[in-house]
Amino acid sequence: MSRSTPFDTLLVANRGEIACRVMRTARAMGLRTVAVYSDADANARHVREADEAIRLGPAAARESYLKVEAVVEAAQRSGAGAIHPGYGFLSENGALVEALDQAGIVFVGPPASAIAAMGDKSAAKARMANAGVPLVPGYHGDDQDDGLLKAEADKIGYPVLLKASAGGGGKGMRVVESSEGFQAALDGCRRESQAAFGDQRMLIEKYLTQPRHVEVQVFCDSHGAGVYLFERDCSVQRRHQKVLEEAPAPGMSEGLRREMGEAAVRAAKEIGYVGAGTVEFLLDADGSFYFMEMNTRLQVEHPVTEMITGQDLVEWQLRVAMGEALPLAQEDLTITGHSFEARLYAEDPEQDFLPATGTLTRFAMDLEGAELDPARVRLDSGVETGDAVSMHYDPMLAKLIVHGNDRTQALATLNRALAALDVQGVVTNRAFLQRLATHPAFQACELDTRFIEKNEATLFAPKQYSTEEYAGAALVGLHQLARECESDSPWDRHDGFRLNAPHTIRIALCDPAHAQDDDDSEDVVVVEGTREREDAAWHLTIGSETLTARLDSLQGDAVAITLDGHRRRLQARRDGNVVVIVDPRGETRLFWRRIDAIDHGRQEAESTLTAPMHGTVVALLVEPGARVEKGMPLMVMEAMKMEHTMTAPADGHVASFHFQAADTVGQGDVLLDFAADE
Repeated sequence: MSRSTPFDTLLVANRGEIACRVMRTARAMGLRTVAVYSDADANARHVREADEAIRLGPAAARESYLKVEAVVEAAQRSGAGAIHPGYGFLSENGALVEALDQAGIVFVGPPASAIAAMGDKSAAKARMANAGVPLVPGYHGDDQDDGLLKAEADKIGYPVLLKASAGGGGKGMRVVESSEGFQAALDGCRRESQAAFGDQRMLIEKYLTQPRHVEVQVFCDSHGAGVYLFERDCSVQRRHQKVLEEAPAPGMSEGLRREMGEAAVRAAKEIGYVGAGTVEFLLDADGSFYFMEMNTRLQVEHPVTEMITGQDLVEWQLRVAMGEALPLAQEDLTITGHSFEARLYAEDPEQDFLPATGTLTRFAMDLEGAELDPARVRLDSGVETGDAVSMHYDPMLAKLIVHGNDRTQALATLNRALAALDVQGVVTNRAFLQRLATHPAFQACELDTRFIEKNEATLFAPKQYSTEEYAGAALVGLHQLARECESDSPWDRHDGFRLNAPHTIRIALCDPAHAQDDDDSEDVVVVEGTREREDAAWHLTIGSETLTARLDSLQGDAVAITLDGHRRRLQARRDGNVVVIVDPRGETRLFWRRIDAIDHGRQEAESTLTAPMHGTVVALLVEPGARVEKGMPLMVMEAMKMEHTMTAPADGHVASFHFQAADTVGQGDVLLDFAADE
């Protein structure tokens, strides 16, 4: 179909964050939006936000999002004049482009010939050499004999990088350190490549020991014009997957920026490119750069380019797909400030980044409480509170993008924004992202593609809690107890419990990983909190140290915690029995339990007694109907391997128990009915 054909309906052949992001621009341009979905995504956010949605098939991607014929049929059924593929799935699938051409539907992306030219890495290297784009020394030939490949590797010099010719995403890729390990690595790469791509061909490159991953955003129209929208540094990676990205790349001279940008445009024009593309380079410490590959689609990290240029790249894509000329010429494009993007994944960094699933009980960002400028912070997400995180797809939940006048300001904004991001119900890498962003080496721009590996010892060091962190978490816990007893607001009460003053409460705190340790464990810290009835301050005793502590609520989730006159502003919230305290320097998560004999007060326990924590009933100490006196033990619970005795709140009798020994109870469950004497 001619690229000059306008369209008024756009089908987004993707899901999650990128589908929502594309539809946002399409709506702003007045286009009708169509979503597609699998059975697992029937109620997903991108489906809810589209003007209409069409089912593709079962949950498995190969039976839904990867089915070319189903996507084309959905476009025809909905009357869509164009399809935007997003990234991943069918975004670099030439068969889809050809099918759309036959159906008379516009593909928002390059022609099939350009996708094919860059899809085969060996052939792409030859085309780039022809265009005068610098290449890493290596072997990209058709002869795949084992002996020849080993000889070429020996000639290049170790270490070398073995890469699947048809590969991507880190599959079929290994670093070979010596000639002795070459054959085993080759065999492994071939197995991975065959399984992932149905192709065993390999290419070999010199492995640069401390390269940076710097990529250039290019754009070409169907009238022969091409520009570059500057560069992004994507060096912070794990398993060849990007984690943090920034634009512009730190330390770039104007000369090097222009040289890389012009090389990227030559690469795009060499293959007749149209639309948005990214040319990825390895940048060596001496300023040399080498072509790595070209992604013939919109990149995950495109928002940082939008932030520094002020351009909407999806709008550019749609206008170019309609046959329009590029909105700006090269001389009209400028860089303003600095931008970072952090990818939020449902995964557990402490468990080798194992993907996580579940239901998001809370997904929010407290911009007001963190005092962040909404114009400087952008959260591109495909989920909302209440959404399920499925096992079927990539675990990325959202992208947090920030902007500052310079790198220092942008990094400070990133850390404040990460602190303001509250995700509950599913394990995420949020705290790990903050450790990366606050790492001294990252702040000092000591960047290369092995950044995480080189700094693993500090990035994954066991958390050591300070007295101030224990005190802050205890203070949040004490105010939570006050709320449960007296108020619906978590921070509004500052007058303690309604018992005769002074009153002391004991709380056990520990790392959530050690929540089952007992109170004699070195991993558990006991805090005693005492407060006079008319006094707004708590007196916290931790070991031999006593601090005067106060908590004041601010906007949103923000609180001010004052310890011995030192006031700090931070974000504080609870995730079950875990207190989460976050500031721009990092996160503290501590599991807390009340461990004293709990006196609920006569007024509140005249009819019921509730569980102060999740735990197990150990024993019932009296019979139903028994006459008891105030303070008499009624039942014993166990939590954190510590026993907690529930006592009579007043003189009276136990009408009935709601649980038996060995039963599990949740925080707030009614344990027994109690009748106080008149």
